[in-house]
Amino acid sequence: MSDDVDLSRRHFLGVATAVTGGVGAVFAAYPFLASWQPSARAQALGAPVEVDIGKLEPGAMMKVEWRGKPVWILRRTDVMQERVVESGDYLRDPDSEQPQQPEYATNEYRSIKPEVLVVVGSCTHLGCSPIERFDIAPADLGPDWEGGFYCPCHGSKFDLAGRVYKGVPAPLNLAVPPHRYLTDTVVLIGADSGVA
Repeated sequence: MSDDVDLSRRHFLGVATAVTGGVGAVFAAYPFLASWQPSARAQALGAPVEVDIGKLEPGAMMKVEWRGKPVWILRRTDVMQERVVESGDYLRDPDSEQPQQPEYATNEYRSIKPEVLVVVGSCTHLGCSPIERFDIAPADLGPDWEGGFYCPCHGSKFDLAGRVYKGVPAPLNLAVPPHRYLTDTVVLIGADSGVA
């Protein structure tokens, strides 16, 4: 009878040791596995950004940051929208055939709503930040200039839809980030599922 008790004890001690070892391994592995997770700062940098454009007047532009990049939101006037349609002859990629925008922004305005442009404000040549030049045919930009964005680093020009002009160093249109409208006046930059 004492042999039965010893076997039970051995079995119990074996199971207890295995369970304790397993729990200890989990506690030891957790900090190591947790170190693989991105930091809260890194998660915040990649998170979508909500922007209220309700007070953005026609012809005005605002700048926000998403993933460490400048994003421009321009509320185009009716005249600006007309200039977008008319500027095709001077552009390298007037139909936005290069994949610089989501499918829903592959149109002449490169936007969900014709009056609102959302683009990443980094030149596609070397990443400089172009400046807004909404004046028409200034002496320094030439008679074909219908307004848009000018990169002072190497002279690249983009129209009011962020499309690149012919004969400039930038090879591609300005990128359109994924975005969608949460309401008529709130844009979510960085997420585009459920486009309204």
